[in-house]
Amino acid sequence: MPFSLIPFALLVIPLLEIAAFVVIGGQIGVFPTLALVVVTAVIGSILLRVQGFGLLNRIQAEMNAGRVPARELVHGVMLLVAGILLLTPGFVTDAAGFLLFVPPVRDAVWGFVRSRVRVVGPDGAKFHDGASETTPRDGRTIDLDEDDFAREPDPDTPWGDGPPRS
Repeated sequence: MPFSLIPFALLVIPLLEIAAFVVIGGQIGVFPTLALVVVTAVIGSILLRVQGFGLLNRIQAEMNAGRVPARELVHGVMLLVAGILLLTPGFVTDAAGFLLFVPPVRDAVWGFVRSRVRVVGPDGAKFHDGASETTPRDGRTIDLDEDDFAREPDPDTPWGDGPPRS
């Protein structure tokens, strides 16, 4: 989401929540509306606990198989966001939170994110779908072996006054 949309979202979401509270409260009453908000928070915390532990098991299985658990980590972030949305009072945020608990919805979001994000490791390897593929150097990186690099001072260097003083 571009940063220019964040202030807009911070204004629109509370207005939608207020409108939903007014409409639903007018239909079923004040106390049932408040009870519904509490019940959705409780159900959301239970779902978060159950799906969170299942996700931790899948992450462990992927790591034990020697693969990067990219999909599982993104699903974990989405479950965290879903839990926050469900604990936030309101019907619009609850609807968005419950949608993030549905695995096909999370897979659709993962597909959207995966096509737009590229992870590059410190060694220049690109990670895609849990596998590492090395990429050719672009000419801006100097790759040194241990024989090419030393921390000892070079007395013949033109950039120093000779050996360091102790």
